[in-house]
Amino acid sequence: MRPIVRSSSSLSRIRWALRNQERHSSTFCSKSRKLLICANEKEALVNTNTYNSTLFSRLSFSRGLSAEAVEAADAVRLTVSSSSSADVNRTGPLVEYERRISDGDLMTGDVCQLGALKELQRLHDELVESVDTCRLDRYNTSDKSSRSRWFWSRLMPQSSVSPVKGLYLYGGVGTGKTMLMDLFFDQLPCTWKKQRIHFHDFMLTVHSRLQKHKGLSDPLEVVAQEIAHDAILLCLDEFMVTDVADALILNRLFGHLFSNGIILVATSNRNPDKLYEGGLQRDLFLPFIASLKERNVVHEIGSSVDYRKLTSAEQGFYFIGKDLSTLLKQKFQELIGGNVVARPQEVEVVMGRKLQVPLGANGCAYFPFEELCDRPLGAADYFGLFKKFHTLALEGVPVFGLHNRTAAYRFVTLVDVMYENRARLLCTAEATPQELLEKIVTISDAKAMSPRTSSRSRKNDVSELCVDNELGFAKDRTISRLTEMNSKEYLEQHAITHNL
Repeated sequence: MRPIVRSSSSLSRIRWALRNQERHSSTFCSKSRKLLICANEKEALVNTNTYNSTLFSRLSFSRGLSAEAVEAADAVRLTVSSSSSADVNRTGPLVEYERRISDGDLMTGDVCQLGALKELQRLHDELVESVDTCRLDRYNTSDKSSRSRWFWSRLMPQSSVSPVKGLYLYGGVGTGKTMLMDLFFDQLPCTWKKQRIHFHDFMLTVHSRLQKHKGLSDPLEVVAQEIAHDAILLCLDEFMVTDVADALILNRLFGHLFSNGIILVATSNRNPDKLYEGGLQRDLFLPFIASLKERNVVHEIGSSVDYRKLTSAEQGFYFIGKDLSTLLKQKFQELIGGNVVARPQEVEVVMGRKLQVPLGANGCAYFPFEELCDRPLGAADYFGLFKKFHTLALEGVPVFGLHNRTAAYRFVTLVDVMYENRARLLCTAEATPQELLEKIVTISDAKAMSPRTSSRSRKNDVSELCVDNELGFAKDRTISRLTEMNSKEYLEQHAITHNL
């Protein structure tokens, strides 16, 4: 009897049919959607297999990689090759990363990024295998069953912690953490219950919902259930805790979230053990760190390359000097159109608050620095501002030091929100981005400079030196983002996005 030889595509269709037969209870819509996803995954792999050998041979010769780096790249290649042989339908962030490098969309692979990608691929594969157990597919979880689960949880509280551990990815500024998380997020089916959001924005949403449920015995539990109903996979970018109000609720909030099956993917500049370091009542925050490490794989991305600073410089949007108000207003007028008249406007932010905009027109807002960073404003106000405006003209950014530390905190938050919203910055400043924050140092930096300056009671030994751990860690990120926001690539992408 002759053996039957089938092509890999035929075998793939057979396996798909068997899997569907086992899931006979699924709806027709869900089955059709899975067929489409399966077809897309097969196409992605066919395109990628061609690139594998070329990609990893390039890794060995480009950028002068060390022997250890080449070994690490070879290890990833072997992992991908063996996995591809075992499953011809494999897809995920690692496959997409290789494709983008082969297409020239990304620089030749960074070994440190490949290490992080292995963790993201591990998480991707586990989620695909556990999609039903984790209740990720919104079309396989009916509203009726969700309401029933909520009803019984009120009578008999029970935990449904996910069997899949999340990922906490941390490292220096500009090392590609956000890019890798977005790549991971985009490779997952759009029908999954997933959300990607900046940590600032996430906490604003939490506080807004808490306000709505004020008066309940445990509003945090209700908020956690609402979040879990919308998204089981929660991707938080720039996880950073500086606010005492956030710090005091995070342990209970995430306790409820994890009990509701939430899977967390987070990026941060800080090791979990360093979160909220030196903050008020930090002892109450420590249980959250333990819970975070228990529910997530913690991985450091150790690249020393700041990819934001590899973009090409652009002149014309960042002006250095004093008394440049006339010049800035002239440039602002050019952006909104020569015949357009800018007028005061009003922006609605969270919980009914409103932000007054001195001048605004055609998506561009004009602010003196003092009105935006020397007033009691925060992330909520800035997010509200950039929901309406895509460009900010900011007049008179000062050099930061001990005397204006609060304004420095607000400026750092402003830059974070602008970067998250991919907004454009036109500004006048007293110095370059590096020099603006030169006097902001961490305690360890201060000790290296002079043993006396690390003491808070002796900070005046160095004129205007501001010793602040949180600001000191944030300043590198701010400098990096300001540099990228003034690059040709960033401004071109902004123009394309807004049809300018």
